[in-house]
Amino acid sequence: MNPIVNQPDIEKLLRADKVFGTIHALYGSPPNWNRPQGFSTLAKIILEQQVSLQSANAHFNKLNDYLQAFTPEEILKLSDVEMRQCQISKQKSKYLKELSKAILDGKIDLAGLPELTVLDVRTQLKNIKGIGDWTTDIYLMFCLQAKDVFPIGDVAIIKTVKELTGAVSKEEITGHSERWKPYRSLATFFLWHYYLSKRNRS
Repeated sequence: MNPIVNQPDIEKLLRADKVFGTIHALYGSPPNWNRPQGFSTLAKIILEQQVSLQSANAHFNKLNDYLQAFTPEEILKLSDVEMRQCQISKQKSKYLKELSKAILDGKIDLAGLPELTVLDVRTQLKNIKGIGDWTTDIYLMFCLQAKDVFPIGDVAIIKTVKELTGAVSKEEITGHSERWKPYRSLATFFLWHYYLSKRNRS
């Protein structure tokens, strides 16, 4: 698996758009963020939907500590009351259980996703209730190291592109991102790197 952040691709991206030259001059290259593939990571990404990473991490840790093992089988054993005790909302509890059922019913094989195309991975994941484009994008980039993903639903990315390019609407942002193909994941990592570094966050 080739990393998203590598020098040849960085050089191509720097030539493609001066925005990345600005970021690189200020903060250098981004980390090659990655996460392990599998159920627990995907569950954690679901918990990260529309909340801060700090909150999601706290909720995940509370749930993880409560379970004997972080598996689909153990998730399905939990009652709604137990989920609430672990600070998991009713909606996200439902999403975690839908994912667990899909895995146990053989509707999705997370171990087999690296062998599929990005489009097929997207289709399989989005067939599960509670998993949309943002969750799929994050899994593709962080876990599968897919090289050409642009998470248009990410708030930090939207803010950063607006700040650095002057684009206003999502349509303009999407159009601007076309010049970053086929390195849009690397572009995204640069944009997150700028967003976090400017705010002194890691």
